[in-house]
Amino acid sequence: MALDAFLAWLRQLKFDGVWQTAVLVCASLLCITFHETCHGLCAYWLGDNTAKRMGRLSLNPLKHVDLSGLLMMALFRFGWAKPVPIDMRNFKKPKAGMALTALAGPVSNVLLAFVAAILYLLSMRLYARGHRFAFYVIGLFFGYVEVLSAGLAVFNIFPIPPLDGSKVLFAILPNAAFYKLMRYEKYGMFVLMALLFLGVLDAPLTFLRGALIDGLEYAAIRLIGYRFFF
Repeated sequence: MALDAFLAWLRQLKFDGVWQTAVLVCASLLCITFHETCHGLCAYWLGDNTAKRMGRLSLNPLKHVDLSGLLMMALFRFGWAKPVPIDMRNFKKPKAGMALTALAGPVSNVLLAFVAAILYLLSMRLYARGHRFAFYVIGLFFGYVEVLSAGLAVFNIFPIPPLDGSKVLFAILPNAAFYKLMRYEKYGMFVLMALLFLGVLDAPLTFLRGALIDGLEYAAIRLIGYRFFF
């Protein structure tokens, strides 16, 4: 009741853009926080406690947020957070451990996007059936989470340092090449920013994100049941 009254007051003041932006920012924070926390958890399970010692095994977004990456997430649906510190020397198999830790981020985002797709479809269906406006707000939040989390997943599979896909690719290289490329990883950010600025990655990122979202929503509808929607 209180939430409905508050949202009605916001609509009356025509501040729709303000609260929608707030919902978008909250969804962005959830996606990047979940992504980075799962990196740290995977590393911890594999024997590296660096992230834990530095307080990065946390769902507190302030521990992970990078303002420029958050802005990119909100504006373009692709972005990043502060990288979780990993010391691969603590892994029994450093290359394999690094690859698995890197994969944990995109995989976690696919799972989060799937859960968000289910909740988005349920919320919007309930709203369409004449229920409270609160269901629309909840649906909007999970819709943003679905899109942003899917975008974060596909963005990070690209084999461009320092994205997660590069660490997986490097892991299949000979040891000498692997450690040499890891030393120059930080310079990859300049290449990545240039590609984003020039729009080179726009088409493949949009296509992959759309395909992933379509697949997740199809799976969500099959899981919930067609009768609920039609």
